[in-house]
This record gives sequence, structure tokens and C-alpha cells, in this order.
Amino acid sequence: MGTTPNAAPSVVIAICTFRRPELAQTLASLRDLEPCGMPVTIAVADNDAAPTAQDLVTRIAADHPLPLTYLHAPSANISIARNALMDHAQLSGIRLLVFVDDDQIANPAWLRGLIQAWSAQSVGAILGPVVAAYPEGVPDWMVRARPHDTLPVTDAGGRIRTGYTGNSLMDLADPAWQGLRFDLARGRSGGEDTALFADYAAAGGRIGFAADAILHETIPADRAKLSWLLRRRYRMGQTHASILARRAGMGGRFGAAGLASAKALACGVMALGRAADPAGRNPQLMRAALHAGAVAQLLGAQQIELYGTTPGLTHNPKGN
Repeated sequence: MGTTPNAAPSVVIAICTFRRPELAQTLASLRDLEPCGMPVTIAVADNDAAPTAQDLVTRIAADHPLPLTYLHAPSANISIARNALMDHAQLSGIRLLVFVDDDQIANPAWLRGLIQAWSAQSVGAILGPVVAAYPEGVPDWMVRARPHDTLPVTDAGGRIRTGYTGNSLMDLADPAWQGLRFDLARGRSGGEDTALFADYAAAGGRIGFAADAILHETIPADRAKLSWLLRRRYRMGQTHASILARRAGMGGRFGAAGLASAKALACGVMALGRAADPAGRNPQLMRAALHAGAVAQLLGAQQIELYGTTPGLTHNPKGN
């Protein structure tokens, strides 16, 4: 896409939140953004049944250098909040929608990096890397293997086929975005962003990458566990398989299930071969869980829900 001489696009930084005090740090990190050559605003969509984040957002908005809008988008389904932010951007005539999670921290050059990549690559979507910030006491293998970092997944030709919302830019002027919305049925299981970007790519949309537009994400203790990572990878496998199944017949589904089963077995064997090294073993177990989730989905299993409504345990889905 990119800019044109007569275009004057504006940007909204869109944040979904659900009972997360870390939102204050995220908003604080956006105070010192370097100029990106276009107007920038912020919108926060509160996904709680009650407007629990309203007072915090209102207080911060009083002296924040960027205009800050609060939206109440209940409840406990992240797709509702994400769709509310898409609607807000379109109704406000805002062209560039930039998603940030409510536990991520931006450096001053982050947004400028996304905008420059969008201008240079002439695409309708840009992804940036998310780098995990681990608290003290996490297992050494996790720090070495970095399983919580988020980067685009490419196909054999190097093309990005899907994406995530925790550091992404959408050019809503791209016709490939028209009519697309986050799937409400995925709003509690996660994977709603993966499915949306897959639909965008299927509609002819092109996704680029901004390697220098980094966001940092603090990993809470309940996620710094192998058990959580295995469940998340299993759900990710279900998401990818459900996208595949929409375009495959029964024969294709069984063929894909057989291939995923073989991959799960191969990953399990590689994990056994690295049993003495957790940094080598556990990522293979996570890959096995991903393929197992794909098999389960292709054979008709119900998607698991990683995100419920229990305070302290509920977090916005992280896509993929």
C-alpha cells in the first residue's frame, strides 16, 4: 500500500484489555514515541463485563501526550474487543490500525519502524517481533530457548501467510481487509488473529515484516511453565488445522491428519534424543503438541479454551 502524495493517513494504536494493571505501563511506554509523520491516537477496548479499566484509562488520558479513547466492549471474548477497535478505526476515518497487547512495552522508535516498513514494502499489513522479558526465577532452558518470543511464520517460499495482533499494523484501505472481522467463535480459545490474517492473505493481502519494530512483553509466572506452553501449542495446532479444514475435503483432512501424526511422532523421537538438554528437548515437545493439536482438530475434537474469566488467570489471547 504505502503513502501517496495526496494521502494523509492517521494511526490508531489499539489495545484490548481485561483486568490487567500492566496496561498502565503499556500506556506509559507510548508517551515518548518518536514522530512517524502522521497523526497518532490510542484506543483501549475493555473486554470486561463491567467497565473496570475506565477509571485507569481516564486518569492516564488526562495528561497523556496522545489522544486516548476508552471503549467498553464486553465481555470475556477477545474478538469482541478487537472488532470494536476495527470499527472505531473505520468509523473515525483512520487508515492504519496498530495492535498492541496490554502487557507490552514500546521503545520510542517502535511505531516509526512499523510505519517506515509499511511505506517501503507496499503491503497491507506489517508484523513486528515481540521479545519476551522473563522474570527472575524462570527455568534456564526457557531463557535459552525463548519459546515466548513471537516472530512471523513463513512458507517454503519465504512468504508470510498469517500473523498475530501483538505487534501488527493493518492498512484498512487495502481492499483485502474489507468485510473481515475477528471470529467470535475463537474469542475464548485464541487463534482469532491467526485466522483473520489467514483470511486476509487468502483474499490477496500481502504481509510484511519490520525487524526493528520490537515490542517487549513481560511473561507472568503462570505462563512461564512448560505445561502452559504445551497447551498453547496444542491450541495453535488446532487453529492452523481448522483453517486448513475450511479449504480441504474429507480426503484432504485425513491426509493432513496422517502427516501431522507423523510429524508429532518425529518430534517426540527428537525430544527423547535430547532428553538431557531441556533447551533442546522442550521445544521439540512443544512442536509435538502443536502437531497433536492439528491431528485432534482434523479428527473432530473440540477446541480447548485457554482464556476464561477467572481474575488473575485470564489474559488476552496471544494469537497464532
